[in-house]
Amino acid sequence: MQVLLLFAVLLLPTSAWAYRPFVSTDAAVADLGEVEVELGYFNLERTGRQNVVTTPGLVVNYGVAKRVELVGEFRLQVSPHVEITDPALSLKAVLKEGVLQEKPGVSIAVEAGLLLPSTLPHERGVGFEGIGIVSGKVGPVTLHINGGGGVDRNDSRAFGVWGVIGELPIHERFRLVGEVNGDATQRERPNTSALLGLIWQPTSRNVFLDAGVRRGISSASPDWAFTVGVTFGVSAPTIWRQ
Repeated sequence: MQVLLLFAVLLLPTSAWAYRPFVSTDAAVADLGEVEVELGYFNLERTGRQNVVTTPGLVVNYGVAKRVELVGEFRLQVSPHVEITDPALSLKAVLKEGVLQEKPGVSIAVEAGLLLPSTLPHERGVGFEGIGIVSGKVGPVTLHINGGGGVDRNDSRAFGVWGVIGELPIHERFRLVGEVNGDATQRERPNTSALLGLIWQPTSRNVFLDAGVRRGISSASPDWAFTVGVTFGVSAPTIWRQ
């Protein structure tokens, strides 16, 4: 499957807006009939002396209607054991077109869907998550603000999520990016962290490479995390559009 995706990147690039390496998202969706793929091919989390490697992390966004996309995602944790983590399926819709759609004002979107069972112990149930997203510009910086919540896979406990992304163009093909985000689940310590990274468009094709370093802020977060990945867009096969 990964080999096929790599061929797609080389042969069928269309449009993409790199939203790796963030946990949060932006108020934009894939165009109708387009597929955007976010592939995190390496992620290392270090807490104390323990390392956890997650590879790959895959997010697929498919434009199912004008201003609406279907989002599917999962991660494969390969240490200390092989586990499928964070599977989810959701719909994302743009409620108000704005700066991300090359129109005046802020862009506003919502995303909601199911948190599917993972293979980790105590995460075999089904949860739900919904968030609101606002994207806008302050001078040269593009900001994306997220906020929402839901119920988790573990005992259907309530949780809240939030995040703020900032992007600063430093060159025609480079963006310096940062994020502060967190989540808090009922009866658990909050998980808060900050990211500093770079997004690079290596050629005129719409393929984006990213790298980032994340630092845990709260005691529940990994001390450090390092991630690299790629985002690209492909045209869906004709049968998908019918």
